[in-house]
Amino acid sequence: MSHSKPSESNGLTYADAGVDIDAGNALVDRIKPLVKATARPGADSDIGGFGGLFDLKGAGFKDPVLVAANDGVGTKLKIAIETGQHRTVGIDLVAMCVNDLVVQGAEPLFFLDYFATGALDVDTATDVVAGIADGCKQSGAALIGGETAEMPGMYGDGDYDLAGFSVGAVERGSILPRKDVETGDVLLGLASSGVHSNGYSMVRKIMELAGLSWSDAAPFESGRTLGEVLMEPTRIYVKPVLAALRATTGIKALAHITGGGLPENLPRVLPEKCSARIDLASISVPGVFSWLAKTGGVAEHEMLRTFNCGVGMVIVVSAQEAEAVSRSVEEAGETVIAIGHITDAGAEPVLFDNTLDLSA
Repeated sequence: MSHSKPSESNGLTYADAGVDIDAGNALVDRIKPLVKATARPGADSDIGGFGGLFDLKGAGFKDPVLVAANDGVGTKLKIAIETGQHRTVGIDLVAMCVNDLVVQGAEPLFFLDYFATGALDVDTATDVVAGIADGCKQSGAALIGGETAEMPGMYGDGDYDLAGFSVGAVERGSILPRKDVETGDVLLGLASSGVHSNGYSMVRKIMELAGLSWSDAAPFESGRTLGEVLMEPTRIYVKPVLAALRATTGIKALAHITGGGLPENLPRVLPEKCSARIDLASISVPGVFSWLAKTGGVAEHEMLRTFNCGVGMVIVVSAQEAEAVSRSVEEAGETVIAIGHITDAGAEPVLFDNTLDLSA
């Protein structure tokens, strides 16, 4: 942003330094109705105060433990910026936080965001916040506050970064993972919506090496560009999982499959005496992963530790309740696959049988 030298009579203004207070105020006015639409019991979702308020008693909790999570969207933001698709990265931001809350059995209560840029573009920021509000509605969280930071010289033209912070609550006796995970428990995988929000540095490297652009047609999905497929937002599993937790008694642990994939995320919720044995042939691998593996020459083990490969969430459930839990999450719109079971501890915390079908 260039400015003429301030006149001596007017003096230097904040706008001369590259910060547009009026743009910030315009953004607040633009997003107020988006924020209001995320109101829920415990929060009225007005913004403008110095802090966001939440009434735990009003939300219906009796003896709650609070659970907090924060995350970002990573270099998926580069694709949003380069393609001008800003409307869904806010969903990714919320998803990365609230999916981490629900794996502890917690219901997301509220969300706050941090949007940082060099020069505030009100239209872009409004699109981003619209996505955040959408993600909040999908997960039942109230958007009760946030921060928009305009920092000239810190970011390149058009660049921005996002961070999100969410707090949830779980009744004291319902915290996950439970301590009774044991041999014979079943592993249910919930299908992902695509790449979600991890592995995008590798995605961008593959695109660069292959000399491809975001506007190129996706060879594995008719009628969509590579940019459109790769910007598919992260699936939010909160409401189906909470419904299953309330309707059944067999869920012992949940794992959100993010960076590190199945090999690194599943062990985080398993006792040392147990390993997870997964049949890779049972996983229906979306075409985008097959294409990435083929185009980049990426080995299966590297795919598994970089991407979700089609499984965005894993439920550890007692064998007796597996059918009921599966039915509950399917009725809520999820695609469920039995991908394995819990065994006595083996050579690795996660043991793989067969291979991923990356031929699609």
